Amino acid sequence: MATNITFHPGSVSADERSQMLGQKGLTIWFTGLSASGKSTIACALEQHLLHLRRLAYRLDGDNIRFGLNKDLGFDERSRNENIRRIGEVSKLFADASAIALTAFISPYRADRDLARALHEKAGLAFVEVFVDAPLHVVEQRDPKGLYKKARAGEIKDFTGISAPYEPPENPEVHIKTAECDVKEAVARITEYLTQKGFI
Repeated sequence: MATNITFHPGSVSADERSQMLGQKGLTIWFTGLSASGKSTIACALEQHLLHLRRLAYRLDGDNIRFGLNKDLGFDERSRNENIRRIGEVSKLFADASAIALTAFISPYRADRDLARALHEKAGLAFVEVFVDAPLHVVEQRDPKGLYKKARAGEIKDFTGISAPYEPPENPEVHIKTAECDVKEAVARITEYLTQKGFI
């Protein structure tokens, strides 16, 4: 990092912004294997929050790689940087009093912990949602045909097959998508957000 820089604070406090916009900012971090249902649930939750008149915006793993992270691959170092950047971007959204929904495999616990720490240091809420589906279930779903290609050796460093996934130890919300549908998943997350006073 450059040493000849100085942080320039704004003239609007976090409390003032939150009060004016009528909502608190936070990040809802969806993590899980490919095809576990992260993006599907995040899309449905984003729509539900907007219907509740809450400013929400979804950051999706594949979508981000078309722009901000198009220079990154899928090796461990690139994955670390991918999640570091998203941790910073989602923190900016939360700081702006928006509800950021991030749907990324984010396979490494340390990277997710770093994203959480960034938020906590800034006094911002971070809600980890473990979208949990067994490997045999996501391989059956395989909507993009990626597991089949990974099993055939056509894709290197594929999470769950040739690269590890470290499940969260204490997520705020644990959704088992082999046992519930999208509507129920959104209801459970919404209930948590309501109980904690986020919405």
